[in-house]
Order: sequence, then C-alpha cells, then structure tokens
Amino acid sequence: MSDILLEDKQRVYRELDAVKSDFAARGWFPGTSGNLSMRVGGFEPGSFAFAVTASGKDKAASTPEDFLLVDQSGAPIEATRLKPSAETLIHCEIYRQTGCGAIFHIHSVFNSIVSELFWERRAVPVEGVELIKAFNIWDEEAVIDVPIVSNFADIPRIVPEVKDRLDKRIPGILLRKHGIYAWGRDAFEARKHLEAFEFLFEYVYRMALLKR
Repeated sequence: MSDILLEDKQRVYRELDAVKSDFAARGWFPGTSGNLSMRVGGFEPGSFAFAVTASGKDKAASTPEDFLLVDQSGAPIEATRLKPSAETLIHCEIYRQTGCGAIFHIHSVFNSIVSELFWERRAVPVEGVELIKAFNIWDEEAVIDVPIVSNFADIPRIVPEVKDRLDKRIPGILLRKHGIYAWGRDAFEARKHLEAFEFLFEYVYRMALLKR
C-alpha cells in the first residue's frame, strides 16, 4: 500500500470513528444496525474504493477493527477477517450514481415511520420547510419528495430500485421500514444532510398527526 493511500485511509478511519461515536450517542445505531462509508483516494481513474463499517460491530465502542477497505464491487481489498456491512452493495451503487465522498445510513423511529406512512406514493413529501435549504435548494416554499424503495432481505434486489429511484437533487433515499441513506461530498456534508432529513421526517410525521 502506498504512503499516500495509507495516509488517506488513516484519515478516513479517524473521521468515520468520530461520526460513529456521535451517531451512536444519538441512538441512531440500535442493535448494531446502520453503516457508514467514505471514499479513499489513490486509485486508478474509473475505479474507486471506500472504507465501510464492519458487520455486526457494537458501534458505541471504538476498536481497531471497526472498518475495512472495499473496492467498487464491495469486496475487501486487504487481507482481513472482517466482513463488510451486508448493505455495502447499496453504498457501491450510490457512489457510482452520485460521485459522492461519504454515505451515512442510520435507523430511527421517525424515518422508519414515514417510509411506511408514504409507501403508497413511494416518496415522502416535504413542503416549504426551512431545512430543505440544507440540500442547496433555495426556492421559496420549496417542495421535495424523498424517494422510498423496497426493503428486501436479499440486498442485490434492492440495488436496481435504488438506481432507478435515486434523485440526484435529493441527497438521500429511504428503505421502507428500514432507514435513510444520506450522502455528501465529504463527511461534514453527509452529516449535515442526514441531520436535515431526520428533522424533516419528524416534522412531516408530527404535521400528519396534527392534520388528523
């Protein structure tokens, strides 16, 4: 491994560890759920690799084996006994489609509820809420639809639907009764987008209750 790649890998692991600790403290990784990833540089043009959380780990703890490097197909690129998250293939597709630098996936009560509440329309509608600006959408009284895709136990069945439904204007996609994937140019932007989605989902749910 080149010195440049090693240095970038170490930087990415540090950033992911900080994000993991933050999200775990917020209760966003119940039962070892959720996963995080960030691109790692130093690869040939047309190819990419990224660091991703290892499967089955307690994300409230910090250990030397929390992350591993995988290639654009989701396969480990270093000798390791760790397994990548089962949902790594979804990360692969989002990186391919968006060119983003980081993807964060968490489970919360509100994102799971709204994904079912609006399942029939296959998108969560959000109208005129200030936090839409977090996605660099500045229209007054902006209206967005956050896509929802099916949730299958067989992860490869989800990937084509992610590809078809992904809206490049909206840096996130929901899996039905599962959780949100949010992404950005880097860890800072991906975290900003995720926080905005979580605020908006709670807003939409509470407004739906008030209108009943």
